[in-house]
Amino acid sequence: MLVRRAEVLTGSAGGHGLRDVRIDRGYVTAVGPPGRRLERRAGEAELDAAGGALLPGLHDHHIHLMSLAASLASTQLGPPAVTDRPAFARTLATAAAAAAAARGRGGDGWVRGIGYHPSVAGDLDRWSLDALTGDVPTRVQHRGGALWVLNSAALRAVGLGSGSFSWSPASSGSWSPASSGPAGSSGSSSPASSSGAAGGEGVERTAAGAPTGRLWRLDSWLATRVPRVAADLAAVGRTALAAGVTGFTDATPERRPADAEALARAVASGALPQRLALMLPSTEPVPPGPLDPSGVGPHDARLTAGPVKIILDDTDLPSPDALAPRIRAAHRAGAAVAVHCVTRVQLVVALAAIQEAGPDPGGRARPADRIEHGAVIPPELAELVRAAGLTVVTQPNFVAERGDAYLTDVDPEDLPWLYPCRSLLAAGVAVAAGTDAPFGHPDPWRAVRAATRRRTAAGALLGGDERVDGRTALDLFLGHPDTPARPRRIRPGLPADLCLLRGSLDEALADPDAARVAATLIGGTLAHTAG
Repeated sequence: MLVRRAEVLTGSAGGHGLRDVRIDRGYVTAVGPPGRRLERRAGEAELDAAGGALLPGLHDHHIHLMSLAASLASTQLGPPAVTDRPAFARTLATAAAAAAAARGRGGDGWVRGIGYHPSVAGDLDRWSLDALTGDVPTRVQHRGGALWVLNSAALRAVGLGSGSFSWSPASSGSWSPASSGPAGSSGSSSPASSSGAAGGEGVERTAAGAPTGRLWRLDSWLATRVPRVAADLAAVGRTALAAGVTGFTDATPERRPADAEALARAVASGALPQRLALMLPSTEPVPPGPLDPSGVGPHDARLTAGPVKIILDDTDLPSPDALAPRIRAAHRAGAAVAVHCVTRVQLVVALAAIQEAGPDPGGRARPADRIEHGAVIPPELAELVRAAGLTVVTQPNFVAERGDAYLTDVDPEDLPWLYPCRSLLAAGVAVAAGTDAPFGHPDPWRAVRAATRRRTAAGALLGGDERVDGRTALDLFLGHPDTPARPRRIRPGLPADLCLLRGSLDEALADPDAARVAATLIGGTLAHTAG
């Protein structure tokens, strides 16, 4: 294929003007000089860029694909779709009625709500959900992803219930989140330890031992006990293509084998056309490279193993000495680690553990480790991140999507350093970005806009000193999955995963919008054209 008359993001000082770009066998093979046409070869297809900007395809460096696909078949229960208690009650009641009707037609009869935040209607528990959905099994996920809240019918269905808290219409009177549940129930934001079917952890209980309905980080356990939600990965892939996205790094911790196999099948069949790096559980790290999630051998070069994912929670933080062996094991296997850090204390523990893990005993170069989210990184910690050679994979879109809640909920001392970008780059820290979809919006152009503006949904400026220019923001999504903070540029030898925009790059970055994507190519093949 020959792309004609494109503004090409080359990274070189080769002059201004439109260029032709030749693609052959999945790679860029030639970039013409400005203003001079490349000779068309016999049978070579042409694509007229009409002066539009030609970029490397965008890569979302932190996403949860199966959850994103499942979200398409779920009920949105948080901002911006649902913002207050009456709307929450209406939406959930409507979903419950639809689920009950669907059960009569052979459906699973469950309500699966996502995106909830306590700013909508307070902290949820099984009693507050019972008042709204009755005996329809209901589960609602907090927008952070770590917490599911189940009503009584759902608790019984997953083996955590008994007849002692069955729902009846007489119990479905008025609901006040501040006082829902009997005396002794916990409305705290951290799980209480317990014994029981869920392995002894993550099931919050009352003082009398009854489940409150709040389950913490029990996704894998829960997934084996609730109806499987249809996951339309093809729809996810199509939407991403329309935004110019040609690659993903799936950051799901402790991914179920069935989900890994579903992702592998989607890549192999082309239903998910993007290239995909799968982060690995910390229990069995393997060297990065072509991956078969089923464990039977090499699979598809478009599917690779990413870093080893390590989750940290303030309620159950390991000591650096306890964490270091997990990091060492990953490094010995040739894999980097990606450590989830959303608080200062988590970052301090991660930094200490990585230092404790030390260099490779055999003198090999250490893999490029990552800090996922880096939600709070003040300057003194930024310097330690730089010294450790870590890459921070941030979510600038959270400033736009959650910023108003942050202004209310986050410690004022942390607000200036919330999801930082400019200060990290100024300190010499490598920075890339991911959307964290479905916990953030999956459109990376919204994240680019957020990184340049740092405005909340209500228009408040949050961390204005952390704003970056448009090209810097776009570069956060242009890295290779193995080197996410090193933006790719169009040059001979580059895999032809490309994004063509309508209009110039400067025009696009003045008002970042996925609607500006005119075409997306993967491996030199036209995978999407805008209507």
